[in-house]
Amino acid sequence: MSTMNQLRQGLSKAWDTVADGWRELRELAGDALTRFQPKTSRGEVETAEDRIVTRASRWGLLAAEVADNDDRVQVMLEVPGLEADDIDIEVRDDVLVVRGEKKLAREETKGQYHVMERAYGRFERAIRLPVPVEDDGAKAKYRNGVLTVSLPKSRSARARRISVES
Repeated sequence: MSTMNQLRQGLSKAWDTVADGWRELRELAGDALTRFQPKTSRGEVETAEDRIVTRASRWGLLAAEVADNDDRVQVMLEVPGLEADDIDIEVRDDVLVVRGEKKLAREETKGQYHVMERAYGRFERAIRLPVPVEDDGAKAKYRNGVLTVSLPKSRSARARRISVES
């Protein structure tokens, strides 16, 4: 086999590996990829924070886990950098919708950024629930950057044991 053919074959294998990796990432984390919409001042003069936020990433990864037990569904969502008051939660047709706004908080005002990978602004993340749930009795807590929402299953979705008579 000629050197050019070996090179072509090697590049083809490398491209297939990259394409497989992107496909797998899209399948596993596609729903977690969340768009952030920066909120900037509308006046003529931009603040330093506005300039930083407009250069920041518009996309962030808000990874979730959904656990289903006998009588509750528990959703854990990674949303670092917020305060509990920045989060709004609702259930709409078996979908948990989490909205919030991640604000820029700078401690140091000198210097410049060379890497801006974190996303800032308003976001909305929708998570399909595995079974119907009840709004009443739902609980949410935010701790260490993780939002945990516990939702009671609707009566029709709960597992029921049926006794067998002899």
